[in-house]
Amino acid sequence: MQTSIDYRQLVESVGDAIVASDASGAIVSWNPAAQRMFGFTEEEALGKSLDIIIPQRQQQRHWDGYHKTMETGKTRYGNDVLRVPAVHKDGHGLSIAFTVALLHTPDNKVSAIVAVIRDETARFAEERNLKKRLTELEMQLAPQGNTP
Repeated sequence: MQTSIDYRQLVESVGDAIVASDASGAIVSWNPAAQRMFGFTEEEALGKSLDIIIPQRQQQRHWDGYHKTMETGKTRYGNDVLRVPAVHKDGHGLSIAFTVALLHTPDNKVSAIVAVIRDETARFAEERNLKKRLTELEMQLAPQGNTP
């Protein structure tokens, strides 16, 4: 017996943010986890540009890749996890990790890009602190030059 899955319920109940945008980069789907992560309600996000969550210094690079993906129907990232900075509604920075999926029309044109996003801000900060501490410890253990 096959169980049917309510995909709307799935998208609304997962812990990761799921954000979909159309060919122009306007947000067309924004789940509750996206609201918790980025601070924008669904009403505030729908129809807006992805720029609301992309730091300004990253926007040109993002849009270059986005438009190329829409034109070619291919993403160079495949199933890779991408780690990039993002921005919360209140302006504070986030470190996110995400995968992308391309949705297609019946004639095989890309109609939307879906990102499944996880907030890794705390993990990234912890990793950065561990690397800093390791560097400090290595400096303490390094042989000191013989000074007269």
